[in-house]
Amino acid sequence: MDTLLDERALSKLHWRCRRGLLENDLFIERFFGRYESSLTVRQARGLEVLMDLADNDLLDLLLRRREPEGDLAQPDVMVVLDMLRQQRP
Repeated sequence: MDTLLDERALSKLHWRCRRGLLENDLFIERFFGRYESSLTVRQARGLEVLMDLADNDLLDLLLRRREPEGDLAQPDVMVVLDMLRQQRP
């Protein structure tokens, strides 16, 4: 089992996830609405890797226009990307 994020780390993660494209923000907002209370340190690391992407590259992944490749195709990233892509709870 992975360690849950503490309140301070969760606050920093929220700030880190602010994006320039409204479409990305909608995916991220829904993600936090569903998973905020159960986010783990490992999931936060995966999310931070995704947040290093340019807005359009992130949107392509969220909309399934492309899949992660190379260094981006790591397990933590894949788990979080699946969580972000979920349409329904």
